[in-house]
Formats: sequence, structure tokens, C-alpha cells
Amino acid sequence: MPFLTKYVLWVDCIGAFVTGALLLILSGYIAPLYSLPQSWVVGHAAVHLVYGTYSFSLAIRRTRPILLIKLLVFANAAWAFLCIVFAARMVGGDSVLAAAHFLVEGLYVGGLAMAEWTVREDL
Repeated sequence: MPFLTKYVLWVDCIGAFVTGALLLILSGYIAPLYSLPQSWVVGHAAVHLVYGTYSFSLAIRRTRPILLIKLLVFANAAWAFLCIVFAARMVGGDSVLAAAHFLVEGLYVGGLAMAEWTVREDL
């Protein structure tokens, strides 16, 4: 089994957990830096933690139903799209750092969606 296939779900859930935890812990610092309400940053963290829980539940399974993998890919693709929309909306305002964050996050999550879709039958 190629490296990507073997570990892509772990990369996915660990990335979601780390990002969610950091956003939650640092929300008081990130919110003013990004010119966003702290509740928005906490909500963003919650999305990551919930998503990380789902991808972790798949990563620890021996067998993974293809429907659940497809749901994961759809969630990644949808979040990537939303991140790009958020970035585009913020780039013209005071939230240039937030726009950069969402752009990078959208590219990362979109890349995960593509990788997981490519190896979905092997997962």
C-alpha cells in the first residue's frame, strides 16, 4: 500500500485536530489579529474538531465503507470551497491575515479531498 493511501486519513484527522485546538486555545489572540469576532474563531475551531472526530473515526477502522469515504471527500471539498469564498470576502477588508489563512486552508483541504478521492477504493 503506497504511503499516501496508508496515512492520508491520519494526516486529515491530525491536521483537523491540531488546527481546531490551536484556533480554540489562541482564539483570544487570533480574533483581533484577523479582525473577526472571537465567537467566529471559536466556531471555526469547533468545525475542525467535529470534522477531525469524523475523520479519526474512519482512520481507526480496519474496513471503511465507501459511502463514508465519499462523505469525507465531499466534506473536504465543501470546506475547501467555503474557505476560498471566505478568503475572497476578507481580502478587500481589514482581514488580510484571515484571508491568507483561509486561502492556505482551502488549498490544503482541497488537496486532501483530491488525494482521498484518488485512493478512495484503497481506503
